[in-house]
Amino acid sequence: MYILGISCFYHDSSAALLKDGEIICAAQEERFTRKKHDISFPLNAIDYCLKEAEISVDDLDYIGFYEKPFVKLERFLYQHLQYFPKSYKVFVSKMPLWFNEKLRILKKVKKKLKYKGDVLFIEHHMAHAASFLISPFDKAVIFTIDGVGEWTTTAYGIGEKNNIKLLKEIKFPHSLGLLYSTITAYLGFSVNNSEYKVMGLAPYGDMNKNTNLYYKKLIKIIDIKEDGSYRLNQKYFSYSYKDKMPSKELCNLLGKSIRKPDEELTQEHKDIAAALQLVTEEVIIKTLNNLHKKLKIDNLVISGGVGLNSVCNGKILKKTPFKKIWLQPDPGDGGTSVGAAFYVYNTILNKPRKYILKNASLGPEFSNKEIKEFLEKNKIKFSEFKNEKELINKTAKLIFKDNVVGWFQGKMEWGPRALGNRSILSNPTNPKMQEILNLKVKHREKFRPFAPVICEEDALKYFECDNPIPPPTDFMLMVYPIKKQWHKKIPSVTHIDGSGRLQTIRKDQNKMYHNVIKEFGKLSGIPILVNTSFNIRGEPIVCAPKDAYKCMMGTGIDYLVAGNFIIKRGDNPKDIWDSDEYAKD
Repeated sequence: MYILGISCFYHDSSAALLKDGEIICAAQEERFTRKKHDISFPLNAIDYCLKEAEISVDDLDYIGFYEKPFVKLERFLYQHLQYFPKSYKVFVSKMPLWFNEKLRILKKVKKKLKYKGDVLFIEHHMAHAASFLISPFDKAVIFTIDGVGEWTTTAYGIGEKNNIKLLKEIKFPHSLGLLYSTITAYLGFSVNNSEYKVMGLAPYGDMNKNTNLYYKKLIKIIDIKEDGSYRLNQKYFSYSYKDKMPSKELCNLLGKSIRKPDEELTQEHKDIAAALQLVTEEVIIKTLNNLHKKLKIDNLVISGGVGLNSVCNGKILKKTPFKKIWLQPDPGDGGTSVGAAFYVYNTILNKPRKYILKNASLGPEFSNKEIKEFLEKNKIKFSEFKNEKELINKTAKLIFKDNVVGWFQGKMEWGPRALGNRSILSNPTNPKMQEILNLKVKHREKFRPFAPVICEEDALKYFECDNPIPPPTDFMLMVYPIKKQWHKKIPSVTHIDGSGRLQTIRKDQNKMYHNVIKEFGKLSGIPILVNTSFNIRGEPIVCAPKDAYKCMMGTGIDYLVAGNFIIKRGDNPKDIWDSDEYAKD
């Protein structure tokens, strides 16, 4: 039985394919179109999935779609009528998208794919909650939290075996995710894209709620109950009737106008980011403490876009009674294609669960033959390793000597994090490496931290993480304090508050990646690497060899290790990557 899951027409379109209840492949559309957060129908991702499985559309038994468009339209019409005439311009600008795309999804699927079977529509937060079905738990509390689905913004329930029951919800316009996005917009960053930047900025501000003046202002706009439920004072928000999310009242409350993207970040901006993070953590921790008390279940599954708040995730087991936590590699909307597919298979069709997601390597892979053909067709100078041992030793030595290495191996990762297949690797012991990567490679803000990757068996020596180490660290979804004695020894992955967004790697997940880290440890005495996503600011993570080569040639990356080949940037013309002759397929 083949089931295809689809998510599209909001942000982070994606597709995922199951065979007999096990995931074969999954990918976001942006990786193929090179358009970050692509919202379009995921035709390329679907095509990849079908080719990977060696099947045609006629072999599909069901398609699961990640939301119910007509229920979402009901909320959209409610917004318009509630705030008319202020909402008129937004309503008129968005209605064509609704009628041409969202309300015709069934026709789109059948026409674009020439599909004749059943399309099953799953409620948005149920598609998030269905992450439980690929968790290691037979029974768990499920907590979903994001901007908004159809109506729901926050929900909780119980997952048991192959059944999911959502018990309570908070509905639009009250949304912790939209609060986070509103302050993201207020701070001059892009919504549905840069919330993680605000999370990274927060430690530069005052993280003490007793002394942070902006925390005292933000709690005036959100009424947080002792059980974690909340309501937003809507006079501070304009997302119900305008494209701009912060209202004039919010600007007046915080004492500044909306920051322009190129404007300097002041200490006040940093304190506002800190206040937002404090409020977010307060809501989540209060809610989870209440849920454990009420439901008396020790396992927790989190999903929804707010589940990408890795700073908060790293505090949950310490600040609540839950004993185990799990998140899938893509808790946001991109991950709902996986959730929708499994909900169809396990819950609607009542098939027993048989799959636990332990490895995020679900995307396209390119053979050494394909990589070599690309290099030769484009007259790119390269060398070939004799064997895997030479590849590992050479890569580790290059990193130890402070070279920045683009690492292109195996299947592309599922989710927004590079986890060792499409990564940029560098030396964490070099105090200048953070600045080098931010300015010369990633072309991004100086305050942005970089993630440390370490073999799972070594993590407790360097990090104050939960023991046993939770599986979501494999997907870079937990931030933990780095032990103080290592702060000065690994400065390029130690954030200003002494923390690091930890990625653990297990040998059975990615043997070559694991061995490079170990080999670097032999040379440096510290088995940790800087791991950042293989892309530059504003672009998706690379997918194909041509993307990897283009990224290297347009940045300060020194070497590209792609498959069994190594390419030195200095050996190749700098203008080839954007010429007409570049990147023939």
